[in-house]
Amino acid sequence: MGHPCFDMASRSSVGRIHLAVAPRCNIKCNYCTRKYDCANESRPGVASRVITPIEALRLVREAVAAEPRIQVVGIAGPGDPLSNQATFETLHMVRQNFPDLSLCLSTNGLLLSDKIDLLTDAGLDSLTVTVNTLNESSGARIYDYVSYGGEVLRGIEAAALLRDKQLAGIRQAVERGIRVKVNSVLLPGINEHEMPFLARLLGDMGVSVMNIMPLIPQAKFADLTPVSMVLHHKIRTECAEYIRQIHHCQQCRADAVGLLGNKETLFAC
Repeated sequence: MGHPCFDMASRSSVGRIHLAVAPRCNIKCNYCTRKYDCANESRPGVASRVITPIEALRLVREAVAAEPRIQVVGIAGPGDPLSNQATFETLHMVRQNFPDLSLCLSTNGLLLSDKIDLLTDAGLDSLTVTVNTLNESSGARIYDYVSYGGEVLRGIEAAALLRDKQLAGIRQAVERGIRVKVNSVLLPGINEHEMPFLARLLGDMGVSVMNIMPLIPQAKFADLTPVSMVLHHKIRTECAEYIRQIHHCQQCRADAVGLLGNKETLFAC
């Protein structure tokens, strides 16, 4: 089955529904601000409201009936799905009731190696992990804190833990046959020079595709220079030597529904 976020050829024929069942997050990215009831915004982390697993199942049923091309059910927030028990309840309910639909999930990867057995049991087909840097100093600038095992870490210590957990989780997911995509937010002056090295490592690890997303200046990075088309193209071209690149990302909401990029079929849950 195709996946519109992994395959450009599928974006006009395969739809997806994002179920906003996961409000809690375990890290704080300095470029992230999560606001609710902003129906006109299209960016990661935004959802009109958080829903329950029961509501999610109903929405899947309604969405598939209204648009039969929807074949992918994803959980992408508005927080980190692996930090929310409702994620696993929802995945199991959807798998039980819609066995032919593909299940996917987006995560920062901090808990991926801890939760990989649960994801395998739920029948997860594909996975997106956001990895912005392998460099501890850059990570200390990108992340305000990381919360893990009852501790809140900051600075280089937090960045190192997050990196190590991300890489361990990605390796395990690939080994279990889960299709993995890595999102990387391009932050001018912070991580653009690191992207080719990251791309090479991801390719060697068996990651299927890399999606380099331009920073949306907001939160603590509101004053950061937006990514130019020239820089974006340059970095993608350099990274394409090592791993296939995605060029059609819409940086979707956590409650997007429909065909990717077709505004007439997108609506909030």
